[in-house]
Amino acid sequence: MIIETEHLRIYPAAKSQMEDLIASETDGGLRAAYSEMLENALKSPDQWEWFALWMIELHDGTHVGGLCFKGLNTDGSAEIGYGISDGHQRKGYATEAVRAVASWAFQNPAVTRIEAETDTGNMASQRVLEKCGFLASGKLGEEGLRFVLDRGNNQA
Repeated sequence: MIIETEHLRIYPAAKSQMEDLIASETDGGLRAAYSEMLENALKSPDQWEWFALWMIELHDGTHVGGLCFKGLNTDGSAEIGYGISDGHQRKGYATEAVRAVASWAFQNPAVTRIEAETDTGNMASQRVLEKCGFLASGKLGEEGLRFVLDRGNNQA
């Protein structure tokens, strides 16, 4: 499955891509997170898209970032995380990717809301979420401010 947007091609990574990423990752925290994602994806192959890393590429194949869901919860919520590589930031790619993947997620009738967390000082990420229709929940999570996009507020 591939999502095509004006500038981007977004798709869930294959097992081999995730293994290569894990092997090459120098940040211990990211390596652990990617390993956990792969483990969960392998445990639930029928829900691969909800656990795998999604690759964000330009149409020419240039890798510009990644995003992920942290599973699809029984209450209909799915948490999203994303990042754009240095050198590709401030070009609208995060907004374009989050908007497209949120639209894809809401095509699943089980999804009622998408949540995200961002560091309180990460104004760029907060702007991405706001542009995509997410609203600050007023709560703090493990990674920072929580934002929520309900099915009815989806602007994608």
